[in-house]
Amino acid sequence: MRYNKLLAGVTALVAVATVAGCGTNNTSNTANTSNATTNTNNVSGNTSGNASTTANVQLAETGSSLLYPLFNSQWVPAYHKVAPNVQLTAASTGSGTGISDATSGTADIGASDAYMADAQIAQTPDMLNIPVAISAQQIMYNIPGVTGHLKLTGPVLADIYEGKIKYWDDQAITSLNPGTKLPHLQIVPVHRSDSSGDTFLFTQFLSDTDSNWSKTISYSTSVSWPGVQTAIGAKGNDGVVAALSSTKGSIGYVGISWLAKGTQAGLGYAQLKNKAGNFVLPTTANIKAAATQGAKHVPSDERVSLIDEPGANSYPIINFEYLIVKDDQPSAAKATALKNFMKWAIDPSKGNSSKYMTPVNFLPLPSNVYAKSEVQIQKIHG
Repeated sequence: MRYNKLLAGVTALVAVATVAGCGTNNTSNTANTSNATTNTNNVSGNTSGNASTTANVQLAETGSSLLYPLFNSQWVPAYHKVAPNVQLTAASTGSGTGISDATSGTADIGASDAYMADAQIAQTPDMLNIPVAISAQQIMYNIPGVTGHLKLTGPVLADIYEGKIKYWDDQAITSLNPGTKLPHLQIVPVHRSDSSGDTFLFTQFLSDTDSNWSKTISYSTSVSWPGVQTAIGAKGNDGVVAALSSTKGSIGYVGISWLAKGTQAGLGYAQLKNKAGNFVLPTTANIKAAATQGAKHVPSDERVSLIDEPGANSYPIINFEYLIVKDDQPSAAKATALKNFMKWAIDPSKGNSSKYMTPVNFLPLPSNVYAKSEVQIQKIHG
């Protein structure tokens, strides 16, 4: 595994969205579970994914702000119709918190853009890392007067975040974008202030493409960011989009499920140089091209990096979205409810269908990865 660092857990204020909620701003949503009596006895489950229960069971998810729009606005209301007695809630707290909440038992499901490190698995060997979708990340910026998609590379982005490239008209950027008039405007690099799977993805891309970044900073859900005077930290993808929108000259990394929010706010996003040397956008075709390559080397525990896959059209920053769960649940009822939901979520005719994936720019699991996720889900017991 390329990722052997201990992911940092962050204590966060968990704002929860109810099964009726479809908003994307979790920081103001509060769970309404007064009518949901959790009863872990006498539950009958249908492991095909069409759950039918005779008593209420609550499943609480926390974690990835990238996965949150899919989970909260798509899966939560849809699954409530499938299994009305399963009270499914979601909270956007960041991947690091999602992992720590799942391992501690604070939440039933930890959503993460990053798989757990070997060191974490050694400490908590009962945790499963189960891919449920393919997502990606784009680099967004706020440069007045600049239209189209700038071409950027991993080393240029590393130099920006290290403070070596300070202005948008630096030769390192203009040479990649001949014919584009870039202003002499100071660059404001925006990064996540919380423990984040998006940070994991972005810093892994920088580590894979820039040797100095790899040696000095490396990658994780939390890193020691270089001391750039103009840098801004923001919590969650919503916080990054807000910071970019309000700051001229800014640049930041944003999960694909927030692409529409960013473009609606007037932000541009970049073409990134891939391993084949081509500049590509995070289109469905290019994300799928990378996912097809990545699916060839997925191990049985499914903890794997999909960053910078080969292929002429492969978009370089893609990933699995993981649900982190304990294999040993506190009761058979909880285990059955959890298995039923997760089987529904990965089923290509149900939760993994384009009906739910497309609105948030996610892709369904490749067939061989779906099969491996199904095997892992079967390990859950109570």
